[in-house]
Amino acid sequence: MKRITVFLIGFLLLFTQTFGYAEVALPSVIGSNMVLQRDMQTPIWGWASAGEEITITLTAEGESAEPLFSTTAVADTEGNWRVKLSEQQAGGPYTLKIAGSNTLELTNILFGEVWVCSGQSNMEWSVRASRDAEAEIAAASYPSIRLFRVPHRASGLLQNDVEADWYETTPETIENFSAVAYYFGRKLYKNLDVPIGLIDTSWGGTRIEPWTPPTGFANIPALETISEEIKEADANYLQQLPQKMKDIETWIAETREALESGARLTEIPENRHALRHQARPTGLYNGMVYPLVPYAIRGALWYQGESNLQNGMLYHEKMKALINGWREVWGQGDFPFYFVQLAPFNYGGWSRSPFFLPQIWEAQAATLSVPNTGMAVTTDIGNLIDIHPRNKQEVGRRLALWALAKTYGREDVTYSGPHYKSMEVEDSTIRLSFDFVGSGLMVRDEMPLTWFEIAGEDKQFVEAKAAIDGNTVVVSSDSVANPVAVRFGWHQTAEPNLVNKEGLPASPFRTHPW
Repeated sequence: MKRITVFLIGFLLLFTQTFGYAEVALPSVIGSNMVLQRDMQTPIWGWASAGEEITITLTAEGESAEPLFSTTAVADTEGNWRVKLSEQQAGGPYTLKIAGSNTLELTNILFGEVWVCSGQSNMEWSVRASRDAEAEIAAASYPSIRLFRVPHRASGLLQNDVEADWYETTPETIENFSAVAYYFGRKLYKNLDVPIGLIDTSWGGTRIEPWTPPTGFANIPALETISEEIKEADANYLQQLPQKMKDIETWIAETREALESGARLTEIPENRHALRHQARPTGLYNGMVYPLVPYAIRGALWYQGESNLQNGMLYHEKMKALINGWREVWGQGDFPFYFVQLAPFNYGGWSRSPFFLPQIWEAQAATLSVPNTGMAVTTDIGNLIDIHPRNKQEVGRRLALWALAKTYGREDVTYSGPHYKSMEVEDSTIRLSFDFVGSGLMVRDEMPLTWFEIAGEDKQFVEAKAAIDGNTVVVSSDSVANPVAVRFGWHQTAEPNLVNKEGLPASPFRTHPW
């Protein structure tokens, strides 16, 4: 115990001095078995002694040919260095050698498609806990689908690295990985026939604010109070830091003396940043997203919202902050950002209103106005008594449909169910038009259309009759002679049956924001 404590004291003494790198080092996300983004200049970065020259070489494994890529970099005064590999087509395996005062050799590297997958518990939900787990795990032999799972870590300050490794997909590596991410990646792999890299950075029960960088909040006027909270927390931390350093220095001296005399040891004084928590703004961005930047990616997946249930349309503003913030810090332009519209669930007394969830649905649908986004609707594959529906295969497949159509240009893919477009009053009925009708509208069971409601000038909604007429739906009620508005699926337990002929469900909506 004494030797361990002496080591910790020595580490702290070094930590309080200017930190330097004695050897070339890399972040964990750059490692053997990784997938690098194809057809894109891919950043490779790390640390070394200030002024050290580093040589970076990419070669095909098993060949004696000239390197595919070779360049040098010089570490700056803080020990940082970065290069960009030239664009490469899908394939591999390759070896990446980084040589300075020491040499690092990364093997079994592929070029393909890389996606970051994030959110709360439904994104984190594992293959082991999902539908058909035993069969899915046993069949998970995809050496060209690579997995990188970021461990939970909240931080009030930006972190440079995480403790994780890349793995090939096997029955042993897949069971605790994100089911949604895996089924998304598997669908892409089978359709594109290129390597797939999946980075899972998710944490159950978390809100959207901790995943968002400060720059995201700063550009959204409705979120100004969050920006001020971040600035105040940072300022307080800096103000308190000198005293904390003195406290630590005093503790080191007292602990050194206690070790010599055999006196009772005390714990090191804490120096916690106010935002170092998984519920505070930027806390998870700092610890679980920033360490991945600027790793080249094709796009991002997002499955979250339950913990922001009572935000209403403000959740739309927070989604814009997240998406625009990630895009800004990654510096790759408006990369694809596809998200999941939450499934119906009986929140009961916790939510205090059966309409909080529909308002989140509305906010999520509004986020489709952000360029290069897409939304997978799940109203037909939920579980009203389980907030974690087990059918993650279909969630992943629907996200992959968006990617195949919008990112990879597959014109033969129908990627969305019907979305409300417009309405027209026709005497005592309202005719609804939709986008994304696919091959046409239909009912997914043999029942009449469900969860349509209609209202007159009194704004009192009543259950309505609804019928498909071509690519429109006509809605009416005998008790509403002069209708002005319709809403559809507007309840937390709504599992409506309107779909297109490709089987993709219609998203809930209301024609008037009453």
